[in-house]
Amino acid sequence: MCQNSTPEYSLLSKLNSPCSPPSFKQLEKAIQGDTFDWQALKSQIKLDENGLIPAIAQQFDTKEVLMMAWMNLPSIEETLKTGRVCYWSRSRQNYWRKGEASGQIQLLKSLAFDCDGDTILLTVDQTGPACHTGRRSCFYSQVKGDKLEITSAPLIDPSVLYKN
Repeated sequence: MCQNSTPEYSLLSKLNSPCSPPSFKQLEKAIQGDTFDWQALKSQIKLDENGLIPAIAQQFDTKEVLMMAWMNLPSIEETLKTGRVCYWSRSRQNYWRKGEASGQIQLLKSLAFDCDGDTILLTVDQTGPACHTGRRSCFYSQVKGDKLEITSAPLIDPSVLYKN
């Protein structure tokens, strides 16, 4: 069932069919507290030609950006169901449950879409390093003037991290 906080002013009252899935463009007019059926709304997610959407993982308490990876609808559903982040690996063409090989898991705190419905922001509780290099974040290189500087050291040697 579709719900909203104030029917007379909400987006739902402006749509022809109150329970039809709105587009992300239509969601711009929604007010705080409006809710929409997830099963209907997920058909409006903008996936690329391979059925993928970029997902940015951010540490929930520090707001540090940890990594960017790809998700598809089944990996989104698994993540929401289990509370443990699951991505789609383009190189392996398979599901990638963060921490399967390394033990460095991501527990989901929230999953949000950007205004266009074409990017996901995951707030997570990251155990240990998020990057396969052993660093906390995959964003460890920074352009400074005409140089690229490495801005963080590995927390753990990758050969120890991936001992299997």
